[in-house]
Amino acid sequence: MQAAGSSAAGTAVKPAAQTAVVVGGGISGLLAARELARAGVRTTVLEASSAWGGCVGSHVVAGLTLDSGAESFATRSSAVADLAAELDLTGQIVAPEPGGAWVQLPDGPRELPRTGVLGIPANPWDPEVRRSLGLPGSLRASLDKLLPATLGTTADATSVSALVRARMGRRVLERLVAPVVGGVHSADPDVLDIDMVAPGLRAGIREHGSLAAAVAAQRRGGGATAALSPGAPPPGLQKAGSAVAGLRGGMHTLITALLAELRREGVTLLRGTKADTVERTAGGWRVSSVGTAHDAGLLVVAVEGPAAVGLLAGALPELTARRPEAGPDVSLVTLVVDLPQLDAAPRGTGVLVAPQSPGIQAKALTHATAKWEWLADKAGPGTHVVRLSYGRGDARHGARDRPEPRSDAELFEAALKDSTALLSVPITARDVVAWDVVRWGGALPFASLGHKRRVAEVRSICAADGTLAVVGGWLSGNGLAAIVADTPKQVRQLLS
Repeated sequence: MQAAGSSAAGTAVKPAAQTAVVVGGGISGLLAARELARAGVRTTVLEASSAWGGCVGSHVVAGLTLDSGAESFATRSSAVADLAAELDLTGQIVAPEPGGAWVQLPDGPRELPRTGVLGIPANPWDPEVRRSLGLPGSLRASLDKLLPATLGTTADATSVSALVRARMGRRVLERLVAPVVGGVHSADPDVLDIDMVAPGLRAGIREHGSLAAAVAAQRRGGGATAALSPGAPPPGLQKAGSAVAGLRGGMHTLITALLAELRREGVTLLRGTKADTVERTAGGWRVSSVGTAHDAGLLVVAVEGPAAVGLLAGALPELTARRPEAGPDVSLVTLVVDLPQLDAAPRGTGVLVAPQSPGIQAKALTHATAKWEWLADKAGPGTHVVRLSYGRGDARHGARDRPEPRSDAELFEAALKDSTALLSVPITARDVVAWDVVRWGGALPFASLGHKRRVAEVRSICAADGTLAVVGGWLSGNGLAAIVADTPKQVRQLLS
């Protein structure tokens, strides 16, 4: 089947009135194609790699099909649950096991508070918070409710660290927020825009009077929203009180379902087809790849920020000044081990690592078989899946002197050493059944200070064009929930 609006041998045909090309076959690109196809637009998706889904991908380790990127989604928004319902996956939504996560601090491991946003506690006197902060830290954090609501909320842009330090103090920042921000965003809280990584939080301070109250309101609001949504997680998940959920079989099953629907809708899906250039034509847009030109009336660019701006700079030179910084390079090391000693889940579902913790290079560890019951059943007794994440991006906050491990061999050795330290169970090469390294080069969006303004400017330029949409985590914010909510909205605006 030939792609809509394309022809072989480097030639191109004039597009029909309702045709579109989507550049990028990650979750954003597939969602964009879905919205276009449902509106009756003949759509072609170009993906440079050999696999669909981007950061919501899969790989096989020791015969187990595992998530190679995202393995859960935030439940404060109903966006992913709604999508799952539309794809007949509601019955596959599962809560993680109730063991909870831990945080590795310089003075040892502590249970991570379960009622927070970005590690910011809703109650500084919760037992887990008190154990992590100590009495002086909880006292300082509790002053938040006495401070004016204007503190940290009036500037056009504020970093995560500036807001947390001003309202709750240094210990909350270093012992709770920095590990969470490093684990989730691979970035330093000194340079992250709070309005991008926790939208609505500063407005919540003005409304409720304190940062803790704003966090509590966000936690409550997410649950209420989910309860009213047709795609809401099942009651068991709501009762679990978890801020995240997953899909039985892995988050990559979402991509499988999306691809099946796109094929039913007649969308042309081209893997291994890199978009080399983008230019305007009399009828809309021409996207050229090796040997083929794809013409369409509408264009959706769904690749990471620097690449998106690079593709569009010739047609929209005003975007050049809005080029974002590249995201950090992240490496995920997956170990499948035969080690019954881990049956006890000594650190619950995993560990986030404070940057200043000595001797540990990983920024996070997920004990996947302790987190997901379905995976433990699939792996079998005594077999465990452990995933470690490397690559902190800008590590000025608690920076380390040692360089990050780079090669597969270095990462494997680091993973053995770090998992032993973090789980307090010796893990050696002899225990490893199989292992794999997955690298994400600049795939995580880097929401540096002022990024919200840059996003608004990019969106304004694209909207003024009328035939172009640019989507992805670098614009919507990091995380599946943000991407799933934002992408259809942007495409609907394009179609209108």
